[in-house]
Amino acid sequence: MTKVLLVEDNEMNRDMLSRRLQRKGFEVAIAVDGQAGVDMATSESPDIILMDLSLPIMDGWEATRQIKANSSLNGIPVIALTAHAMQGDEEKALQAGCNDYDTKPVNFKRLLEKMQKLLGEA
Repeated sequence: MTKVLLVEDNEMNRDMLSRRLQRKGFEVAIAVDGQAGVDMATSESPDIILMDLSLPIMDGWEATRQIKANSSLNGIPVIALTAHAMQGDEEKALQAGCNDYDTKPVNFKRLLEKMQKLLGEA
């Protein structure tokens, strides 16, 4: 079973996404802040990470940089998720090490396509 690490501080987004992913057959681990996301990337060994960018304690950009700087984690694909889709955010997310970028509210079909593409490459 493919394991997704969902790093999301908004409870409604977390619940909606985790339920939809589980219905599609994914195992879902959840972190509620960037530091927990970095820690759980190590402890949970996810196949893919969905990373909110606006997080408490450590933002998603820094969490992604730390994950990608770790040689045992840097092969895990990371998709940035953000509601703050400002010009330049996608480039900034990719520079931080994200493999792809998507906006909120999440278009679940589009997100699944991005996940499947990255999982196929992994």
